[in-house]
Amino acid sequence: MDKVALKKHLSWKHIPLALQIAIAIILAVIIGSLLSSQATNNADYINHLAIPCNLILKALRALATPLIMLAVLHAFLTADIPGRSGRRLTVLLLTNTTVAIFIGLLVANVLQPGSWGRLSAPSSTEASSKTLDPWGLVQDIVPDSILKPLVDNNVIQLIFISLAFGVVLRALKAQQIAESKTYYQAIEGVITILFEAVIRILHWIIALVPLAVFGIVAKTVALQGFAPFKSLGAFILAVLLALSLQACYYLLRVKFGSWVTPKNFLAGGSEALLTAFSTASSTATTPITFEALLSKIGLRESSASLGALVGSNFNNDGTALYEAMSALFIAQVLGLHLSLPQQLIVVITAIFASVGAAGIPEAGLVTMTLVFTSVGLPTQYIALLVTVDWFLDRCRTAINVMGDMTVSCLLDGKKPLNTHIDTYSREQVTEEDAESRLCPTFDANGFKPPT
Repeated sequence: MDKVALKKHLSWKHIPLALQIAIAIILAVIIGSLLSSQATNNADYINHLAIPCNLILKALRALATPLIMLAVLHAFLTADIPGRSGRRLTVLLLTNTTVAIFIGLLVANVLQPGSWGRLSAPSSTEASSKTLDPWGLVQDIVPDSILKPLVDNNVIQLIFISLAFGVVLRALKAQQIAESKTYYQAIEGVITILFEAVIRILHWIIALVPLAVFGIVAKTVALQGFAPFKSLGAFILAVLLALSLQACYYLLRVKFGSWVTPKNFLAGGSEALLTAFSTASSTATTPITFEALLSKIGLRESSASLGALVGSNFNNDGTALYEAMSALFIAQVLGLHLSLPQQLIVVITAIFASVGAAGIPEAGLVTMTLVFTSVGLPTQYIALLVTVDWFLDRCRTAINVMGDMTVSCLLDGKKPLNTHIDTYSREQVTEEDAESRLCPTFDANGFKPPT
């Protein structure tokens, strides 16, 4: 019995994903080095190593649009957003995300991490023909049919359709609740189940990522050596610098926009930030974030819940920053030039695509396909980023959580709680109590956040 238990414990699926990817990279480097001597005569066979990677990227691209649509609809139906606070929350989220993307593009343009290595560009480079047409963009918001954005992976049209249905369904739900009707529960249940189903499938695909990493790294090492990977080191440093600048921006906003001091902000939220880094999931961190905002930082319950529980569905600043930098990095590695209008397209697409990064590990890889497609970059080169994404995903998740905490502090205003109100917020809030305040997807229906 002990041997069976030990065997089960040592099975591949019980190994953390980061360690699986590390093992895959080591094996790929060995295999690729052995095959490098035969690259000239067996190039076609070596190219077949990338087949698993291509299939996984196709699956991620196929899941991208339904993930974003269901994430938006689910958030509208389950989140409790007051009117005035909801409008202020929207402004804060859009501001933070836009600043994050511009910081990412600024760092990528200045440091040029992609110039450290070169890859051969594909035969057809659509990126050179993509330009920003403001009037065409406005006309293109409304799709020819409801299903067209799902087929074309047009994220702007998709968000328009999702927001339209989300607003209408939320209004109908409020109306039926006022009339003591329960018809809305059927569509809410369907959307919840479909959302969970997409996430479940996404977990299956993510489990195959080490196989994709093995194939693309082995193929690249065999055919091109280690030169393409030199720029990845510069890319990691550039992303870390950009995320650090975003963190400084948050601290400045907290200092001048709320009563919380940056020192207390970091001290009170340290556990949530460390949990976000270790789990690579802002959703799994949400109960700890909520508890920290209430019991350690001392915010009002309304501000903490609106920023940490509701805002976390839409606030993915670190992911948006990373996706924008990734697009510019791959363009640099391929020797392609993204003009300023094209980078503005990246900004707009990354803002909308980040909504679908549903707080689960590696979800940014899914929505990144939409950002690449928007400017005509080949999505197959996302596979190169997978080799370092397991680490950068943890870093940007910590920034996502820090953004949630910042929004909560800004919503709390510049005046701290009164003494008689402070009693509740300072008491120890259990993780179960915080988790019970989440949307039904993560408690009543038995769906647990990924760990």
